Amino acid sequence: MLPSSTDVTPPGRRRPRWRAGLCALLLATAGSGVLGAAAPSPAAGGRGPGAGVCSPDDPPRVPGAAYQQTACLDELTTAGTVASGHTDPADYAGLTPKDLPTPSGVPGTQIDGYFPDTSTTNTDHGWNHDAQFVIRLPDHWNGGLVVAGTPGNREQYANDRAISDWVLARGYAYAATDKGNTGLAFYRDGRRPGDAIAEWNTRLTQLTRAARTVVEERYGRSPARTIATGISNGGYLVRWQLENHPELYDGGVDWEGTLWSSDGPGLLTFLPPALRAYPVHAAGGPGAGEAREAMYAAGYPAGSEFLWPYHYATYWDLTQRIYREELDPGYDGATEAGTPFCASGTPGCDTDYDYGTRPRAVHRAVDRIALTGRIGKPLITLQGTLDVLLPISRDGDVYARMVREAGRGPLLRYYRIEDGTHTDSLVDAFPGRLRPMTPCHHAAFTALERWLSGEGRPPAVHTVPRPKDADATALLTSCPLR
Repeated sequence: MLPSSTDVTPPGRRRPRWRAGLCALLLATAGSGVLGAAAPSPAAGGRGPGAGVCSPDDPPRVPGAAYQQTACLDELTTAGTVASGHTDPADYAGLTPKDLPTPSGVPGTQIDGYFPDTSTTNTDHGWNHDAQFVIRLPDHWNGGLVVAGTPGNREQYANDRAISDWVLARGYAYAATDKGNTGLAFYRDGRRPGDAIAEWNTRLTQLTRAARTVVEERYGRSPARTIATGISNGGYLVRWQLENHPELYDGGVDWEGTLWSSDGPGLLTFLPPALRAYPVHAAGGPGAGEAREAMYAAGYPAGSEFLWPYHYATYWDLTQRIYREELDPGYDGATEAGTPFCASGTPGCDTDYDYGTRPRAVHRAVDRIALTGRIGKPLITLQGTLDVLLPISRDGDVYARMVREAGRGPLLRYYRIEDGTHTDSLVDAFPGRLRPMTPCHHAAFTALERWLSGEGRPPAVHTVPRPKDADATALLTSCPLR
């Protein structure tokens, strides 16, 4: 029996509660040296220029927030926030390797709240209110701010293990948004096709402006550096922000961002061929070889076959249906988000979806959220070569080309991570066959820091080989980007 549409837990892992299933789409370099484990934070070893203590009686106010609550915490990382109730492990379940180190020793201020919004899918804190955010302000501040949108359709704590813990330990202030709508039925938000995804971009812009003001109030000066980063849908937001609001940021790290382009490729062009070809391939028989070639032609790389069963059961069908419903709700008439795992030939079946023949209105909906490649600040993009949710040849490779064709190539550094895949928890499910992306994101982030500090530009395009003699522990703590 196939897993339910909300079960995104890798084989052999305990299934988290339902909100951990909101990752239908988790939908991130140096010069001549080697970057291993993260470099020390600018404020490490002492009290930096923004050092101070949390003031519960006079907390910073979040501009535009409809509601906020402030807590002074002994620990802002998940080493403390899990026990104190200031994170939700279900939000980040399945995103990182189980043995990823957890930093600690980061006291400071946490602000939770929400901006005005009419949708109510986010149930965190019992608020039943979307546009929720979290802002974390370490007592020992390095002068920088990191902002992020969440992967998939998850909530504001989804990046806490992969991103927040690590940047807080380096001394950065951190802010994240739930993007304004959450859950598998996120497409119900908005009045017209594409509105829900368009709101994601608006919410990250809103949070970035607010968080910069909060940082200035908390520490007495504006952030010296603002960096956007995110995974999958969060990576898409990084790209969009640097294209449309480069004035707000100094740079960004895009970890396997989703590509939206009105002329394709995109989710709606490479998922239907997989839904058609994979069952034939899995069944064996005389058509299996031809079906395998069809998978390759759709962008799914040779060598990734061991990942296909899990992604077919968990990701491909669900992702196609809910994102198609967001952008092309008329395809299946009154049916909402299609029919799961329908056979080809079934009326309104997403297996037969052909984006190229859909009405111009559908392409206009995609165009509203589309990327152009016209980034205005330095960007580092990284993606795994065994990503079979967003195949690299249809995503990262294409976006890198778009940036170059837009004349912004000098602002981009692009890293193809050998044997990396879309979801790092799969490293535990397939030991020895995959490498984790999380340490490569950390290495890319430190490479961006060096770039912004004028310490040398990383190489423009590079495939990062998997070390042949590295054990699992080494792969969790370093990712040499040469």
